[in-house]
Amino acid sequence: MAHDDRQSRRRRAHFGVVHRQACAARAHLDQSLVWSRPGYRPLFELERSTDGVQDHCAHDGNDTIHHMVSFGTVGTDWQERIDWARLRQYRIERARERMKAHGLGAMLCMYDENIRYITATLTPGWCRLKPGLRYAMLAGDSAPILFEQGDIGFQIERHVPWIPKENIHYSYAWVKGAAGPASRQQVRKFTRSIKEEMRKAGVADMPLGTDFIDVNMLAEFQEQAINWQDGMTAMMEARAIKNRDEQEVMRVVAAICDAAHVELTHFVRPGMTENQVTAHIMGFLYAFPGMEDVEDVIVSSGPNTWPNWRTFSDRIIRPGDILFMDMAAITWNGYKSCMYRTYCVGGKPSQAQKDVYAQALEWLNASIDAVKVGATTRDIASRWPSAKEVWGYEEEDQAAANLWGHGLGLAQYDLPVVSRIYSLDYPIEIQEGMSFALETQHGKMLQWGVRLEQMLLVTERGTEVTTLFPIDEITIVA
Repeated sequence: MAHDDRQSRRRRAHFGVVHRQACAARAHLDQSLVWSRPGYRPLFELERSTDGVQDHCAHDGNDTIHHMVSFGTVGTDWQERIDWARLRQYRIERARERMKAHGLGAMLCMYDENIRYITATLTPGWCRLKPGLRYAMLAGDSAPILFEQGDIGFQIERHVPWIPKENIHYSYAWVKGAAGPASRQQVRKFTRSIKEEMRKAGVADMPLGTDFIDVNMLAEFQEQAINWQDGMTAMMEARAIKNRDEQEVMRVVAAICDAAHVELTHFVRPGMTENQVTAHIMGFLYAFPGMEDVEDVIVSSGPNTWPNWRTFSDRIIRPGDILFMDMAAITWNGYKSCMYRTYCVGGKPSQAQKDVYAQALEWLNASIDAVKVGATTRDIASRWPSAKEVWGYEEEDQAAANLWGHGLGLAQYDLPVVSRIYSLDYPIEIQEGMSFALETQHGKMLQWGVRLEQMLLVTERGTEVTTLFPIDEITIVA
């Protein structure tokens, strides 16, 4: 009981600290960010638009306003939330549009995120990152085609009425070559079945786009005269633009990330190990309805924070340690996250740490300022200093992901990727409907470092920052 009382008092104290910081951050954002940054409007500001209409809404062709900011995680009959049927239909149409724009007659999808995009079926954990165990096709104007492993297709028929029964087949897997000499036999059957689906769809003479290729496929495609081309680019382009339902999914993902960071403030204390914190937060996340996977919860402390090795260990967290946590690819209904926050555990940050944090925050805010429809990833990456200027590195590649941005959706790396490595010479245009994260970091070599990250949506009314946990300063806990 004494332990429980101490825990309760501790939690109340932590909540008080976080609440005060949240209020201060919110007041500061209201006064200094919203009015001074064109196009940048945080969530709470958007919700109290001066014209009396919430900015978080979607418009159909008849000027009907659909309010979408419910943050509910389950469906109801009394409130419009995410329309999953509309989301599925949008994704199919979007993929088909990009497929045709690239001159492809059919699309073969073997990566999990692309299978999910066109079929709205779940790839279980044991099946992920094993191209060929299950795969899917979009051929001409036909409905999506799914090749499921073994007799699991009978379950698909029961759960997935939007795929016609005749379009659900068993797969011909070679398990990345683990089938040994039998691999070529399996790929031969695999290729014949693809050609048959293209014939039935009337696109047998057109190119096949594929998002994956291996040496067995290369040989068999050549032997069976398959004209294959890059299909990943078309699928990347499709996934980059989220409809209003996908945007609402990303808001829910952001809300879950915020909740996990609040939970960290209630839980972490000196003497715990990084992996204990990771395990606790993973358990917290899996309790949310719709949570499919928690790919990684990065918890790093002390010297593990710089350079940021992006994992956790059994290191014991010491009093006064700098610690950061990343919601790295939590997966809610297929859609993924990335959100860092930095903490000081059991002490107060030094002035040097505060100064470094302020610098990383300045870089982050400057990059957010540059996000708007019609801008490019060059405009964003140009707001960041060079690797030579900050860390003395001769090449930007040595600072890869130190100053970084990446699309978020069914993959953790959707379009656009923002980096001085790529974006200065090969810019990508920012479009309405894009969802991505921007992140910055800085530190003192092998002693401590800070990392900050915000998740964003590019909407018709401006740039929306969807992650709301306080960020203006290092959060003090325990």
